[in-house]
Amino acid sequence: MSRKKALILGSAALVVLVLAAGGAYLALSGGKELKYQTQAALRKALPVTAAAELHQRGVTLAAPLKCSDLPGWTKEKLRVSCAGTTSDSKPVQVIGSGEKETQKASYTILVGGHPVVQNASCLGADCRSGEANGGR
Repeated sequence: MSRKKALILGSAALVVLVLAAGGAYLALSGGKELKYQTQAALRKALPVTAAAELHQRGVTLAAPLKCSDLPGWTKEKLRVSCAGTTSDSKPVQVIGSGEKETQKASYTILVGGHPVVQNASCLGADCRSGEANGGR
């Protein structure tokens, strides 16, 4: 094989490799933005989405969840915690977070101190948009 052909084949292979790596990155990152871009939006949505997730899992709440900001949240790192009780008096704790830099969200729900959802990327109806849910 001539040197010229080797250079052309090598360049073509490099281009294919770069395109494949870019496609893999987009597929893995999902190319999505955070569903809730602000602390207030996450705080408002979390009791609704968490209640829907619990309902899908057969858990009934005694009253709506009450949510508050977690210490240390920033405009770039959203952090919310919700608390409530099931209809059979078990404590419920929900933790939601979002990172603007990585555009990743994470949700955990504990019922009676036991995880029902762990590090999920979405909750309730938010998952129906085709997002994968790590807790399911």
